[in-house]
Amino acid sequence: MTEDDTHDHVVPGSDEEIDSPDVRGYDFREPFDFGDLLESYATTGFQATQLAEAIDIAEQMQAEDATIYLTFTSNIISSGLREVVAYLVREGYVDVLITTSGSLTEDVIKTAKPFKMGEWDADEGELRERGINRLGNIFVPSDRYVWLEEYLYDFFDDFFAEEKVRTPTAFARELGETLDDEDSVLKQAADNDVPVYCPALTDAEVGNFLYYYRQGYDSEVGIEILDDYDSLIEDGLLADETGLIAVGGGVPKHHAIMTNLFRGGADYVIYISTGVEGDGSLSGAPPNEAVSWGKIKNHETNYTQVEAEATLVFPLLVAGAFR
Repeated sequence: MTEDDTHDHVVPGSDEEIDSPDVRGYDFREPFDFGDLLESYATTGFQATQLAEAIDIAEQMQAEDATIYLTFTSNIISSGLREVVAYLVREGYVDVLITTSGSLTEDVIKTAKPFKMGEWDADEGELRERGINRLGNIFVPSDRYVWLEEYLYDFFDDFFAEEKVRTPTAFARELGETLDDEDSVLKQAADNDVPVYCPALTDAEVGNFLYYYRQGYDSEVGIEILDDYDSLIEDGLLADETGLIAVGGGVPKHHAIMTNLFRGGADYVIYISTGVEGDGSLSGAPPNEAVSWGKIKNHETNYTQVEAEATLVFPLLVAGAFR
């Protein structure tokens, strides 16, 4: 083997010109402009470029007057993203919310008692003795749940007074009507007629207190989820276009794409997730997997995934596309 042969292996060369933009980041030598910074993400590469794609798709959703579904897991409400979600609902940017029971639990608590900043590296045994629950680097004192139990028992009396079996959407709406906090997602949803679907309503403290209430006060009360599923499917069938922003995975994400299957798939989709695909879980499944199921329509530019932690990038998506 000659020196020329080895050189060709190391530096193979190419005569092809690639027809795409140059990789180039934001120029901080100029006066700073936040909008220009977000635009520069398109040519920054890696997840910055995925975020730029997400902003573009979110703008397409609005331009096409799509019915926009926002799905999120409870840790979104645990964090300061609660205020971001409430903003989207208050300003009329989203039409449907799908979430978990923990979101309802924590949204109600925060109307009266804040969560506190804590530490990732904490002594868990000591926290338990102090009555403090840890969510990452967020601390939640147990007295919040004592207060919540009393609040919900009073609410249950009214909620089940005339109908013994109710739906999660009715639960979320009427609970939101009792709240007096402009940053409450449930209050904003109730005030702006945005349905909140919670197919796993029992999977948090709300479920615990419903159990105790039925055992101790009224054995006839119950929650019916199929009526909500009917409504979610039928409303999707009536929509000309649908857009989905899934912040995190799990049941909320799948509930949105599954019900869009009945209409031939969602038209525009954005995933924000740190889930990995390798274990085959729904939380880590990328949008193109949903295309194979017919849950997302198959177009080149109608879906993207930002593989990043939501507190970092969701506010940037909102700033870029919903302001």
